[in-house]
Amino acid sequence: MMGSITAVMISFFASAVLGPVLIPFLRWLKCGQMVRSDGPAAHLKKMGTPTMGGILILFSVTATSLLFLKDYPRIAPILLLTAGFGLVGLMDDYIKVVCRRSMGLTPWQKLLGQLLVTAVFAWYLTRYTDVSLAMRIPFLSGRYLDFGVWNIPILFFVTLGTANGTNFTDGLDGLAGSVTLMVAVFFSVVAIGTSSGIEPVTCAVAGALMGFLLFNVHPAAVFMGDTGSLALGGFVAGCGYMLQMPLYIAIIGVIYLVEVCSVILQVGYFKLSGGKRIFRMAPLHHHFELCGWSETRITALFTIITALMCLLALGGM
Repeated sequence: MMGSITAVMISFFASAVLGPVLIPFLRWLKCGQMVRSDGPAAHLKKMGTPTMGGILILFSVTATSLLFLKDYPRIAPILLLTAGFGLVGLMDDYIKVVCRRSMGLTPWQKLLGQLLVTAVFAWYLTRYTDVSLAMRIPFLSGRYLDFGVWNIPILFFVTLGTANGTNFTDGLDGLAGSVTLMVAVFFSVVAIGTSSGIEPVTCAVAGALMGFLLFNVHPAAVFMGDTGSLALGGFVAGCGYMLQMPLYIAIIGVIYLVEVCSVILQVGYFKLSGGKRIFRMAPLHHHFELCGWSETRITALFTIITALMCLLALGGM
């Protein structure tokens, strides 16, 4: 327990102290956020706010976890997936905001990077750990689901879906950070309660997010960018597999799931109907904005929903 508390505190202070140093540096690099002209009008005032703030999260989590790696080797696969996805996001952000290429990485380049990182994670998980790919079934204590030869393809699907779901959730001040903080606390409780050996990294993410939110709550002084959102998605997927709980991601990560589904439904219906829309705008949080909800209200609602679903998932164990 003391190790977990120490991980939270180190990561929090690293993030909180680095923030006032990194944010002016990002402004100096002119790493300003680009805002969609067809989005909510209130977002236009965010133009130029520094992005790539996910570096705060990535650095704090990595530095803290490395301090515990020798005694907690099971955090290595999670750290690998978190850092790997974070680096893919960092390259995308760097090309967009520093090199001034609005597209960043092409969709295929981004997907290839994510596939490579996931492949390394799957290889490490199956070769160097004793973690089974059989999945705990929620609400059925002691029951597991094993898909045999389909376990690896499902791992790729879950990991990529979770990472991109987290990416879609990053659209309002403090939204992705607050939602994922609840998820990190859930994984920390489970990790400590089951003595799984991954609690330093789950606690490090919780601490880093608390430090980051000091600068990211509305009105945000910095955005996490793909650097942060993809790293957090990798973290959630990594924890899910190390705890044999990928099925639980659909419960605790219901906001990620809903955000992704809203985009898929919007795009699919738009093409099939010849230009009609289900939502005023996708992802879903923008729909609520255009319905007149404030950013803080949406963030609070989505965070509360996540907290409740995390409690439900604990009951499901």
